[in-house]
Amino acid sequence: MVTNSDKTTVYGNIRNRAVFAARNFWSGLLFGIGIMAFGTGTVFHQILQWNHFYDLSNKETGIFSDGLQNLFSWIVTVAGLFLLSGLRRRKALWPKRWVGSALMGSGIYLLFDGFIVHKLFGFHQIRYDMDVLPYDIAWYASGGLFLLTGLFMVLQTKKENHRK
Repeated sequence: MVTNSDKTTVYGNIRNRAVFAARNFWSGLLFGIGIMAFGTGTVFHQILQWNHFYDLSNKETGIFSDGLQNLFSWIVTVAGLFLLSGLRRRKALWPKRWVGSALMGSGIYLLFDGFIVHKLFGFHQIRYDMDVLPYDIAWYASGGLFLLTGLFMVLQTKKENHRK
């Protein structure tokens, strides 16, 4: 019996890294953005009900905007998982690069959400009726930590690939 795995091309480890490095990066990045968007939307918008994605209108519009955010987050997450599936099928998954770029994607989402959505566009704040500065600092620090940790890991994979 012939399975799909019999049809995969097996590359050497060095060639895998050279050929599929970008796909590992983009798969992880998309997954990180999507899963962080879904996680923050679920926790802050639905469970804690601190805000909606768009709070500048009525409650129904806010709930609708949360649905659009969830739709976006799942499309991006599934796109990253489809790329991941292809990498695994080709035996080309580079776990350290993938995890690093997923952390970068998570950090990018948090920083984009904090600076662009919260501050520049003013769609919503993390919380209302209190001083938001501690929440903003925690939000930006978390995003920066995710981004820098992921960047460090991805840069290590570039160095590892050149050493081999």
